[in-house]
Amino acid sequence: MSKDLLGRHREVLPDWLALYYDEPLEITHGEGRYVWDAEGRRYLDFFGGILTTMTAHALPEVAKAVSEQAGRIVHSSTLYLNRPMIELAERIARLSGIPDARVFFTTSGTEANDTALLLATTYRRSNTVLAMRNSYHGRSFSTVGITGNRGWSPTSLSPLQTLYVHGGVRGRGPFAELGDEEFIAACVADLRDLLGHTRPPAALIAEPVQGVGGFTAPPDGLYAAFREVLHERGILWIADEVQTGWGRTGEHFWGWQAHGRGGPPDIVTFAKGIGNGMSIGGVIARAEIMNCLDSNSISTFGGTQITMAAGLANLTYLLEHDLQGNARRVGGLLIERLRAVGAQVPAVREVRGRGLMIGIELARPGTGEADPEAAAAVLEAARAGGLLIGKGGGHDTSALRIAPPMSLTVAEAEEGAAILEDALRSIQ
Repeated sequence: MSKDLLGRHREVLPDWLALYYDEPLEITHGEGRYVWDAEGRRYLDFFGGILTTMTAHALPEVAKAVSEQAGRIVHSSTLYLNRPMIELAERIARLSGIPDARVFFTTSGTEANDTALLLATTYRRSNTVLAMRNSYHGRSFSTVGITGNRGWSPTSLSPLQTLYVHGGVRGRGPFAELGDEEFIAACVADLRDLLGHTRPPAALIAEPVQGVGGFTAPPDGLYAAFREVLHERGILWIADEVQTGWGRTGEHFWGWQAHGRGGPPDIVTFAKGIGNGMSIGGVIARAEIMNCLDSNSISTFGGTQITMAAGLANLTYLLEHDLQGNARRVGGLLIERLRAVGAQVPAVREVRGRGLMIGIELARPGTGEADPEAAAAVLEAARAGGLLIGKGGGHDTSALRIAPPMSLTVAEAEEGAAILEDALRSIQ
């Protein structure tokens, strides 16, 4: 049945629509932290639909909210008052830390970043944007144009002039051998030098932890240091929280808070986990930035009632069950367990991350050279063992990405770590 479905997939869908595994998987249903395939095999899910199933599969509270809202009205557009949209916006504005915050809902992280770029370039009257090397911000024409990861940027054409800054990758590049303070100082000096050679940019857009880039991050405080330089010149800071928001990193509710000296970003974008699988994205900005557009705009599907009902129920569950604290506690145990395993496997170059956002970078032993073949082999071995993980990285996709639902239990973390240990040892 799966082979037949794969053939149909290839007949009608683009060749560039990526599929995992030599024999692609059809997931038919899920519950908690587990999913089942079309053959009835169960898997522990350590990737959550690319960090989207944030709380749990088939969470009853979200399912009930969606069902009840569907029985009333599914959609009316932003041309009419929308109670669930207003209620979710109020909660997100309070949680954002941005003063006088306004919230605009979209259907995806890509669209959220598009909107942030529109706001920043309009507000600053500049089409120049700073982005981080190894970054990823979406698959639209404008977001592909600012993505700093070659594997996910199919064209250099863009409505924007993009300049790339050092600092998103701690363990590689020209500053990798420096200590944290020296690393930050070198990246700030690079930023200052870059700004001395160009017209004033609209904004810097940055992921606090690079997602597609392999869950790599700079030392805490880098973006606060960047912000001081940006603020001197009136340049905005956009925090792309599509993967890091809602407590995923454990220590903080937003990823930017690890770099919080000087206050919140000017603009925050979000998506993925807030909908727990429903299509929700959005932008948060202070009123003067959000209101800078001088023409009409709407969002046909952004903020639709059924997705807002899901978002409200999901956010309520996350806060009432302290899933941020769970990500910190269980994620801390999991990363230490994986570091102990990695120390015994020569192909593991680094185990990094925070909370339930963990990356394992693989390299050819003794060389430090990225090893995408090993990453692909571990991905297959983990699946054979009953575990689903992701992969990424800016160096030939050599990093494994681990991001289970934030309700992960200690027992499930140990189960997944044991499967990963076997998978990693299988490539030696």
